[in-house]
Amino acid sequence: MSTPPAGTTKKRMFSRNDYLAPLPIPTGEKPSDVLNTIWRKNEVFLDIGNYSIGSAVMVIWPSIVTVLAMSYFTRNLNSDFSQDILILGSIIMLLPIWFVIQGLFREVPLPVRFNRQRREVCVPREDGEYWIVPWESVTAAATQQSSVSQAGKATMGLLIIGFDNPDPQAKEDNKHFWFGFNCGGGTTAMALWECMRSYMEIGPDAVEDQTARFDRSKGIWATYLDDLIKAAKLRGWLITALWEGFCGIFIFNTLLIDVLERWKLNPPPDLLYPDIIEWSRPLPPEQWAKRSPELEEAIAKREAELAVQPKDRA
Repeated sequence: MSTPPAGTTKKRMFSRNDYLAPLPIPTGEKPSDVLNTIWRKNEVFLDIGNYSIGSAVMVIWPSIVTVLAMSYFTRNLNSDFSQDILILGSIIMLLPIWFVIQGLFREVPLPVRFNRQRREVCVPREDGEYWIVPWESVTAAATQQSSVSQAGKATMGLLIIGFDNPDPQAKEDNKHFWFGFNCGGGTTAMALWECMRSYMEIGPDAVEDQTARFDRSKGIWATYLDDLIKAAKLRGWLITALWEGFCGIFIFNTLLIDVLERWKLNPPPDLLYPDIIEWSRPLPPEQWAKRSPELEEAIAKREAELAVQPKDRA
């Protein structure tokens, strides 16, 4: 796929596109796995999944709570209006809830695997096919769209990552593959992309992950209590009680998220193709692939630009 050079930004009145790769140069953002997309991470490879049942629940559940609260608090003022809110809310929420239920009874899509020692990416496709794509050929863009209505300005965005089929004889409908992450675009999308870029260009320690949630040895309530204690040590019990306690249970329903993730992602699906199992084995350091001279130059130039930005702001 042909895209503008990394670091290019195109702005319009109601949209913005930030092109991040190729070549994968630093964005200046700290890596942050905002959607819990990291399924496995070790010294050899990073698995990125695009199945986020938790994010779906965190979007749908607050909407359900809002509808129920509006209906409840208006029941004594106008019972017909209260009932209309329930009916309208049910109609609006029916489709997204149906999509979530459908997703729960489908197989979880296989992850995309980033191999930092070989500087290649394994992209699973249909019918057991997979592509091995050079890391430096991967495309990435943060796209953001805004709309204005009587309710105010609404902004939505994606991180889009694309791959080209390395087979020159591939059919037209099998030449490109991309997947998107609903993370809001802009700096949030850049921070998510930095998880992949920093892992490949810096190393595993540059990226924090939440993969411990896939190995739950305790029950749901015991795990939740452990998370509360951990959060309280960082932020204190008052904020923890409000955020992880009240908001976590009643607004975002983290307990339901835990149940669904244990069902669908414990453990996450793996790439079990014999060739990919061998491809995923560690290599001696002397056999590790190196950056291209073009990427070395692009990274050095970008790091120099980032180094002077704080001075320009001062």
